Amino acid sequence: MNKKSENLILHTKRPKGEDGYKTFSVRIKEETVTKIEEVAKRTGHTRNELIGIFLEYAVDHCEIED
Repeated sequence: MNKKSENLILHTKRPKGEDGYKTFSVRIKEETVTKIEEVAKRTGHTRNELIGIFLEYAVDHCEIED
């Protein structure tokens, strides 16, 4: 598999309409927050938006093994 095709491509922020999101708290490492903030600065997305994008990608691409 081509490694480049596994990358998550982010585009600059676009306006949204009704979102239908749910709010809840998560606990993550400070170094992860720092990385997310760096991506936020480069893309114009908020941390919250990026966390949602990253979680959706992970859920759609995870494999569960018994």
